[in-house]
Amino acid sequence: MVHFIFIPLLAPGHFIPMIDMAKLIAGRGISATIFVTPLIITRYAGRAIHRASNSGLPIRFIEVPFPFSSEIGLPQGCETADALPPSLWSNFFTALDIWLVSVENSIQNVEPFPTCMITDRYLPGLAETSMKFGIPRIIFDGMGCFNLVLKHHLELSKVQETVKDSESFVVPGLPDRIELTKEQLPAMLKVDAGKWAEYRDRIKAADEQAYGIVINSFRELENNYVEEVRTLNKGRAWCVGPLSLFNRETLDIVERGNRASIDETECSRWLNEREPGSVIYACFGSLNNLTLTQLVELGLGLEASNRPFVWVMRDGEGKEETERWITESGYEGRIRGRGLLIRGWAPQVFILSHEAIGAFLTHCGWNSTMEGVCSGVPMITWPLFAEQFFNEKLIVQILRIGVSVGSQTARQPSELKDGEILVVIKRETIMNTIDKVMAGDEEGDARRRRAREVAEKAKKSVEEGGSSNLNLSLLIEEVTIENPTCSS
Repeated sequence: MVHFIFIPLLAPGHFIPMIDMAKLIAGRGISATIFVTPLIITRYAGRAIHRASNSGLPIRFIEVPFPFSSEIGLPQGCETADALPPSLWSNFFTALDIWLVSVENSIQNVEPFPTCMITDRYLPGLAETSMKFGIPRIIFDGMGCFNLVLKHHLELSKVQETVKDSESFVVPGLPDRIELTKEQLPAMLKVDAGKWAEYRDRIKAADEQAYGIVINSFRELENNYVEEVRTLNKGRAWCVGPLSLFNRETLDIVERGNRASIDETECSRWLNEREPGSVIYACFGSLNNLTLTQLVELGLGLEASNRPFVWVMRDGEGKEETERWITESGYEGRIRGRGLLIRGWAPQVFILSHEAIGAFLTHCGWNSTMEGVCSGVPMITWPLFAEQFFNEKLIVQILRIGVSVGSQTARQPSELKDGEILVVIKRETIMNTIDKVMAGDEEGDARRRRAREVAEKAKKSVEEGGSSNLNLSLLIEEVTIENPTCSS
């Protein structure tokens, strides 16, 4: 029996699309097993997982406890990246390596024996597991093809090593002219990568041993870059996204990733009372690290826009001081009736699909980028760290469906010192960027038209005969029929 196993990085932006992919594979009648932690089952995906398991799909979820101990220095509950204070990232990766040993032990007892393993690219230690058990390993990369090609040419040319931090440079070898600065690069691409350098080298070595790569994107979104990724991976690269579109039932859409902090009915009622295309949706993902200073500027910028808005405020460090500002400043009273604050997890795909949404203010994480693309609304881009500045270039410059708010410096959450401000974008800039995106002039209309066209292409890609639907068939065929080493 053909059997795919899935092992995600324990971060919402990675395990959410991988769970989608496991359900997608199971929907083709193929056994799928995904390894997760108990916290993911109970907090993030419990009811959706149970619905999938009870639906008759050949899918199962194996809970592997996450290690906590005084030696590791990781408190109980810190078993996903979004639950971490910035100071504990190193401890988390130590615990993650221990968790993967337990996952490996579980794989030995899985029946039927796995035909193939799809693992997160950022779990390089699983390359050894793949070789140990003789199971072909396919990488799941949580970013897009544009990002992969950009990184490849930066690593190849090392052009970033020839300029000063704030000096712009053109990335060579690309079909589009892309300018960046060193300050906008992910930590692992910087000359002084420090502790990330060893991790980067492990990933690169593991990539070279992988059988292929599967990507949450679709050909029509970034065609030139898809072809180069295929070339770099000897033809074994499959774009099977947007994975969020494979959640078709309302409950699966509302509860994708976590139980929402707002009732679906309340959310719908609020949006239904707004004019079509009038609402700004602002959300910075599960790992954002905006300081109170920046949050205040964001809140005041949204207020000054004089437009209705939904603002998702992440739980985590700084929550108490944020709530104190909201209360003492009278902010919530001033925006009542025009602004909706969601504290915690928001049903993002559900909200973005509502006709009232007119723009998406986003940090440009890849999942949010894809969900924004599928919504058919223009984006206000505010990258913070990792590959998010690359995604901004795709949105603003290549697809021309967004406007940048002007963020300039990429910093990992773990790089921040106590009290350090990640970015400071002033309220006037935020208000002016909102005005530009929401404008009813020729430029604004053209941007909205392009956004709708890209969304339509996304939907067609996952339908019968679409590019991603076909790629999924080709992936399964490669694993089960054409390659004897994968079907044994």
